[in-house]
Amino acid sequence: MATTQKPATTTPAKDNEIAKTDQNQSLAMSEKFTNHVLREFGSNVAGALQVTDYQRQLIQGYFIVIDRALKAAEDERLRKNASNSDHKWDNDLPVNWNTVNLNDLALDLVHYARMGLDMMQDNMLFPIPFKNNKKNHYDVTLMEGYNGIRYIAEKYAVEVPTAVTVEVVYSSDNFRPIKKGKETRVESYEFEITNAFDRGTIVGGFAYLEFADPTKNELIIMSMKDVEKRKPQYASANFWGGKKKEKIDGKWQEVEVEGWLDEMVRKTLIREAFSAKHLPRDPKKIDDAYQ
Repeated sequence: MATTQKPATTTPAKDNEIAKTDQNQSLAMSEKFTNHVLREFGSNVAGALQVTDYQRQLIQGYFIVIDRALKAAEDERLRKNASNSDHKWDNDLPVNWNTVNLNDLALDLVHYARMGLDMMQDNMLFPIPFKNNKKNHYDVTLMEGYNGIRYIAEKYAVEVPTAVTVEVVYSSDNFRPIKKGKETRVESYEFEITNAFDRGTIVGGFAYLEFADPTKNELIIMSMKDVEKRKPQYASANFWGGKKKEKIDGKWQEVEVEGWLDEMVRKTLIREAFSAKHLPRDPKKIDDAYQ
């Protein structure tokens, strides 16, 4: 018996047209957002604002990333509301552009664009929406990732290191620091991984900054206690490991999560190594955007 195939609802050509339409709409919205941000900035800061084409492109990219972050935060808001059995602690304020404090956000975005941070690059700049209960809106905090901190350090430091080595140290590794002293002009270290496939538990880590003048080399050592001090207050167990609550068979239960502690320790070391504490900023390079 012959069968007839249902015609496809869309053709590849039609799919391409839809994709192009969505892309054009996104670009149009990002352009409107950029113009709005620049107007907001201009109304709050005295003097004419000069931005380059590249800086405008960065702000358009900020819109795309922040828009995704707002949608993710709204999904999380709805999920949490649905999980509240008595709905006593429901959050009734939707997360969208209409509920965001655009005034302060515009100031931050222009400053970061003038510094050249690209939010669409990995670990450079993150938007984090927080609910401001007093003002009943959402503030979007911009947090510099470790690549953003590194970028700023390399742009504004008095002296940029020629090389930076970052290592997480495990209990089975051999690590011996060689600190600068009366008989040692160059700070250094010895490091050996004795068992690459079973290194034990993480005990800390180090970063080594090398300069054109080796006598300026610096060894930064951090124990796990030092790392824990820099751990965010509400750090996710999905990243740092530990316990978190999950709904299993309709009931909330505490489960142990392995996380990605090695990566978190490494990122903490990078953030420390490229901070102004170890790479002082040059006053002659400091501009209004950095301030």
